[in-house]
Amino acid sequence: MPFKRDEGDGMLSPAALAHPPVFDRLRAVALHEGVARNLVHGLKYRDRTDLAPMMAAWMLRASDGYAQACDAIVPVPLHARRLLSRRFNQSAELARALAKAAGKPLLASALQRIKPTRRQVGLSARRRAANVRGAFRVNKRCLDDVRGKHILLIDDVYTTGATVSSAARALKRAGAAEVTVLTFAMALGGPI
Repeated sequence: MPFKRDEGDGMLSPAALAHPPVFDRLRAVALHEGVARNLVHGLKYRDRTDLAPMMAAWMLRASDGYAQACDAIVPVPLHARRLLSRRFNQSAELARALAKAAGKPLLASALQRIKPTRRQVGLSARRRAANVRGAFRVNKRCLDDVRGKHILLIDDVYTTGATVSSAARALKRAGAAEVTVLTFAMALGGPI
């Protein structure tokens, strides 16, 4: 969780100490409120894919060098059925723009969502974790692209961490050396 001020390198939040995450670190541009919330909703629900390059530029700055230091950028995928109904993956749009800005490879199909999950909105933290448990796997054709690599995992919003934790777990099982999560927004008040 964020600190009120920069506490220096190596500082961990009380939440990370009490419940160590699967991923190695998390960075976000803004809290999921006000303008940041409107931008996320514009991209995600109003088909404003034109917002992705601007949002990705902010994500690049917020990454604190991890975007430039990673080996590859991987978006949190949607299940094929959800992708058909939505027509695009907002996390993939952000990842594509970020990969271009950072000059890093985009592994758009490295992570697969193999389990059709319910929407997370409105679910408790416990139900969110159960909903996405076992939902992801690394595409067998991309194992060499992931094994031993520093991966930057992209999602639009961090709420409870259930989705990115499940995705990071799949990447780590496939041999990723490190998984850094980068989101545009972070919801501090719990499930949205």
